[in-house]
Amino acid sequence: MPPLTDLPLPPPAATALDLIGRTPMLELTGFDTGPCRLFVKLESANPGGSIKDRIARSMIEAAEKDGSLKPGGTIVEATAGNTGLGLAQVGLLKGYKLLLVVPDKMAREKIQHLRAMGVDVRITRSDVGKGHPEYYQDMAQAIAAKLNNAVYINQFSNPANPKAHETTTGPEILEQMEGDVDAVVVGVGSGGTLTGLGRFFAKASPKTKMVLADPVGSILAPLVERGEKVEPGSWVVEGIGEDFIPDNCDLDLVAKAYEISDTESIATARLLLTKAGILAGSSSGTLLAGALRYCRDQTEPKRVVTLVCDTGSRYLSKVYNDSWVAEQGLVDRELHGDLRDLIARTPGDAVTVGPDDTLLTAYNRMRQADVSQLPVIDDGRLIGLIDESDLLEAVEDRRQDARFRQPVSTAMTAKLHTLQAAEQLDSLLPIFERDEVAIVMEGKEFLGLITRIDLINYLRKAA
Repeated sequence: MPPLTDLPLPPPAATALDLIGRTPMLELTGFDTGPCRLFVKLESANPGGSIKDRIARSMIEAAEKDGSLKPGGTIVEATAGNTGLGLAQVGLLKGYKLLLVVPDKMAREKIQHLRAMGVDVRITRSDVGKGHPEYYQDMAQAIAAKLNNAVYINQFSNPANPKAHETTTGPEILEQMEGDVDAVVVGVGSGGTLTGLGRFFAKASPKTKMVLADPVGSILAPLVERGEKVEPGSWVVEGIGEDFIPDNCDLDLVAKAYEISDTESIATARLLLTKAGILAGSSSGTLLAGALRYCRDQTEPKRVVTLVCDTGSRYLSKVYNDSWVAEQGLVDRELHGDLRDLIARTPGDAVTVGPDDTLLTAYNRMRQADVSQLPVIDDGRLIGLIDESDLLEAVEDRRQDARFRQPVSTAMTAKLHTLQAAEQLDSLLPIFERDEVAIVMEGKEFLGLITRIDLINYLRKAA
């Protein structure tokens, strides 16, 4: 390979739309790929940060061409976030308004990104299925029907979705792989990637197999592998997995399917960062886990491609947040059969404050960690607790210039009601009824805090 400085650089682009596609390909080394070579196409390099930029441009241009999208119109869509971001990336540059209906399990970074672009974001339930009025697709379609000069873009049925991958993503992969691709591993959200790539490779490279990586809880992999119709479950991975078969999803193109748990998906996404330096989203973890399984199942050398669907910068509060991963039960953790199993933040990763720290320090740590109370630790010992009520009471009557300079010791609660780790779950209820947080000890050693949401998370996982 010539030195980087000798490689020609592309000329300046006239618009961000010109930067969609032609994304780089990277061979992964240092992973257990069996006899195979594994490559990832970095769709996170698109200007909107995901593979969905491709279908956004394709669907908007198709709607312009057929006259359903008129100047000054509103684009309405149901999305897990990335299609919405792609539509905003393309649509706003073309002068359209965006209204997006998003399920409430989506990462906050996606919502913040969309709202920063001026998009009207409507958040709805993620625990209901197709046919329910609050299901995100049904809700988006109903909203679009009531608006003037609006189009429901409908990635799940729009033929311009798979066409984008058939005409751009597929040819790029084949060119970058010098015409030699044995398998491509994809996920299914709307089905456009699978169907578009499957159609392209069926014509251009018939030996190339389409492999599905699907979250556990989705109905798709059981259909492919066992012909089994299952009740949909729930999963935390965003953007892929379905509780129905989208019109754009041609499962007949799939040669092999793998069911990937949330735990494996998250762990694999984090492994991609530490071993390859690629910050990818949760669905990319699912795809990479499926690709690694496929590679290790082979007995002969194969050249396998999968996708980094989007950037992991949209999941810093989730996939790359140790506390969130632990709260979701997505990490191997020793279970004790007592209150310790409910503690989200152990002493080693708990956010704490010292008695001599200022109230400003306490406030900043609460905000940064998104918690409403902090243990006060002095020389390794728990001596108090400070929460939002303590903080407010301490600062509201002080002069403005002195409010947050006070030490934590002046505002903290020193009279603590504690529980021992071996106590039963029922012992939490009186604590919560007093609007307190449970402080869990083992003898005199502080183990951590349990809040109402920690108990709710525990009960949800046990259900």
